[in-house]
Amino acid sequence: MNDIADLDPVELDEHFLRRAFDVARRATSHGNHPFGAILVDQNRNVLIETENGYMPSHDGTAHAERLLATRACTGLSPAVLSKATLYSSAEPCAMCAGAIYWAGIGRLVYGLSEERLRAITGNHPENPTLNLPCRTVLESGQRPTEIVGPLLQDEAAALHENIWNK
Repeated sequence: MNDIADLDPVELDEHFLRRAFDVARRATSHGNHPFGAILVDQNRNVLIETENGYMPSHDGTAHAERLLATRACTGLSPAVLSKATLYSSAEPCAMCAGAIYWAGIGRLVYGLSEERLRAITGNHPENPTLNLPCRTVLESGQRPTEIVGPLLQDEAAALHENIWNK
C-alpha cells in the first residue's frame, strides 16, 4: 500500500477515490451496480465503506452514498462528519446529495459525472439518472459542502464497461 502520509492533497484525493473504485468493483462482484463510496476522516482514516445495495431486493434507494450517509450520521459525531470527506465512484444523485447534506458530511470528491454516467447507461430501467448536478443540491443548503469532481473520469467510466448493455 502507498504511504499516504507523503501525498499532496490532489494525490490524496486520487488515492482514496481509487479506493472507492475498488469498492465499486466489489459491488459488481456481488451482483450489484458498479458504485462505491468511502468516508475518510480528517486524519486520513477510512471510517466506512459501502457498496451499491440494489440487489437482491431491487431497492432503488440503496445507492452507495445514501447507505454511507445513513451509517455515518447514526454512528459518528457531527464534529467528525463536518471534517470528513466522502469519496464516491460517481457523482451523487439528488437523493444522495441530500443525504450527504443531511448527514453533515463536509466534503465530497467524486469520479464519474452524472452527465457522463447518463451517456453510458442510456435509458436503462435500473438507472434512470436525474439531470440534476449534486452541486445544485448541495449549494442550496445552509451549510457549506466542499465539492471536488469530476476526477479520474476515464477510470471511473471503465467500471461501467459491459454493465448497462446486458
